[in-house]
Amino acid sequence: MTSTTGFDVAVVGGGVMGCTVALHLARGGMRVAVLERHGLCTHASGINAGTLSMQHPPHPRLVPYALGGRDLWRTSGDWLGTEVGFRERGGLVLAFTDEEAEALETHMAERKAAGSPIEVVSAGRAREIEPGLSKHPVLASYCGLDGFANSSLLGGAFRAALKGAGAEVRERALVTVIERAGDGFAVHADAVIGARRVVLATGVWSTQPLKWLGLAAPIGFVTNQMAVSERMDRVVSRMIGVVAGNLSLKQVDNGTVLIGGGWQGLGHPGTEGTAILRHNLIGNLRMARHAVPALGPARIARTWIGFRDDTPDRLPLVGPLPGAAGAFLIAGVRDGFTVGPFIGKVLADSILGREPEQPIFDPARLVVAAPS
Repeated sequence: MTSTTGFDVAVVGGGVMGCTVALHLARGGMRVAVLERHGLCTHASGINAGTLSMQHPPHPRLVPYALGGRDLWRTSGDWLGTEVGFRERGGLVLAFTDEEAEALETHMAERKAAGSPIEVVSAGRAREIEPGLSKHPVLASYCGLDGFANSSLLGGAFRAALKGAGAEVRERALVTVIERAGDGFAVHADAVIGARRVVLATGVWSTQPLKWLGLAAPIGFVTNQMAVSERMDRVVSRMIGVVAGNLSLKQVDNGTVLIGGGWQGLGHPGTEGTAILRHNLIGNLRMARHAVPALGPARIARTWIGFRDDTPDRLPLVGPLPGAAGAFLIAGVRDGFTVGPFIGKVLADSILGREPEQPIFDPARLVVAAPS
């Protein structure tokens, strides 16, 4: 195994957040290595639906990060060098019962107070905005900023941008251990990378890298199922969600309809083996048809599963790791595709000694010494 030294930062994990941190650090003058065990943005970052919702950040504190992330995807040609299929379609979130309507008003009031331009509208107004809706909603909210981007374009875009900024990109480089080496770290993969700092951008796979540094954190995971229909004539123009969180759908430019909403499959990030749960898939599709009846005859072309990490307080872990000088973490970002590029830039600015546009989310609130 060869040894490579002299890096200012080794970024472990080549998803949206790891790539964004690495890109801004490289452009800030640091020598950066990115290590990704598969290809850039091919796991959680590349297999999600690309939804950009200003109505569904899991915590009101994340609204400014969601708005910042949306603006970065909108202007990706300027800072990333490649357009990534950003579309602003506007989005509706639906309530089907009086109890859900009450929850919708509370949820959206919190996010509107935090800066999202959300309007609560009647069911009739919602159907004017989106004629494809069923008669079932009793209340809805609308945000004109909601949209999506094409997550499948990210790997190539970040690869070109990182190399253009002088970063070293090592794909299919499985990191097997991280250890202290002098005043920095030795990151063991296809080669031993020596770096003064290390950034763990490993998301749902963060438990083991933290353990190598003698640390632990309550980073959980969910195993979300997704489905995509065959190509259809236009049946829905807006982004559609429900306040209960168990539906997210949109029809993209080629006519296919992406359907998700957090219905769970089987799988564990430790093994990466996954399986679709048929009854959950059927439940998700029935919910989609309940909202948009024209989806009834649609045939499903493909299904898949993606992991998403989580924390007990629904807030990310972003910043320096306690008791591990020079090590940083970015994980637990539930709305990762939306906020990813912005929160990655926030961490990069912090590492570069700049004043970030928004605060970091100090990992010390949840990260502890690993049990001996």
